[in-house]
Amino acid sequence: MTLPLPFTPRARRLIVNAMAFEAGWLVCVLGGSSVALVAGPALIGWHLWRTAGPGEWRLVVGFALAGLFIDGGLTLAGGFTFHRPGAHGTMPDAWPLPLWLWMLWPLFATLVRHSLSWLWPYPWLATCCGAAGAALSYYGGSVLARVTLAPWLVPAEALAWGLVCALLARQRP
Repeated sequence: MTLPLPFTPRARRLIVNAMAFEAGWLVCVLGGSSVALVAGPALIGWHLWRTAGPGEWRLVVGFALAGLFIDGGLTLAGGFTFHRPGAHGTMPDAWPLPLWLWMLWPLFATLVRHSLSWLWPYPWLATCCGAAGAALSYYGGSVLARVTLAPWLVPAEALAWGLVCALLARQRP
């Protein structure tokens, strides 16, 4: 005998979407680049296969490029100091940031049209949630991954993610 879940099928899909992102975040942060090289594309591929609408791959690619530009630039500016051996994993030293950190950006894109869709009609709330969520995420990730953050980095990430979420709210993806 199975008990029915008190959620609609849509609500279950949104919960699975959020849980998949959280699992991907944790696996990338704790596992490093070699684990992120497998887990990230697997989760993104599963998302695109099972839940994504037409053109959603563009959102994933856009976030991947934004992450390379924003976090790569902040890494080159000295915002991150990676202490874990092999933090860059399989990527060459010329790569501006570890693969595990970069992979978090396209993973976040899997939430935009799904679990976070309720947020975009409220621009100020989206901006504040983006800023606060980024600050907490980068700080928590730095503790778990043994990464030292420059004193200015958390406010810079909060500003960047506040702007990203404000733009998303304006576009209402």
